[in-house]
Amino acid sequence: MSTTAPSGRPQERPTLRERKKQRTRHALIGTALDLFTERGFDNVTLDELCEAVEVSKRTFFRTFTGKEEVAMAPYEDLWLAFLDDLATSEPRDRPLVRTLQDSLLSAVAAMTDDDWVRRVLLCRQLAARTPSIESHCLYFCDRTVRAALEVLHRRFDLPGPPDLRPHLALDMVVAASHRAMDTWAARPGTPGLADLAADTRGAFEALHGGLALTAAPRST
Repeated sequence: MSTTAPSGRPQERPTLRERKKQRTRHALIGTALDLFTERGFDNVTLDELCEAVEVSKRTFFRTFTGKEEVAMAPYEDLWLAFLDDLATSEPRDRPLVRTLQDSLLSAVAAMTDDDWVRRVLLCRQLAARTPSIESHCLYFCDRTVRAALEVLHRRFDLPGPPDLRPHLALDMVVAASHRAMDTWAARPGTPGLADLAADTRGAFEALHGGLALTAAPRST
């Protein structure tokens, strides 16, 4: 039996084992974020987290490399969906930045888990006050850019090093996404997924406008 992915491509229904693994992963993320938010990241041990979810540490390490990764999982899920869309969407002859933007917007649309919005807001708050999570986030961003470059060079006729343009195009899209997240998280009330999509589009428009922005001398 197959279903349809958010991108419109058919996908096979997960097996029972895969569904159980997903439920365990989901429980670990939700419980970790709640405990870290309530008690502080450094005040929750891995043993306590595993006990709360009723899983072994061995099971935990089959899914995550450590506490930092489980704390940033909602954010990482967005960028893994971006890589998936970039690797499987129909390539078109157009500016590279547009291709990257469309893949990121597709990734945002794929975040259909009802609890994803709450969780990504929590993980952003944790990263802002926890240096080890912030460091993990920087590492993940660098790894994601490198993975995206590999996908781009595999699927598109692009210049390789020392030409910096493909790498800089990715850097700009990542930076615009970060600014969009900042704008979205600062919205009053509880921002939703549609708000994030709108703020992401707005950040992309600002990106293109910023490249043409003139810095005239200030009049005295």
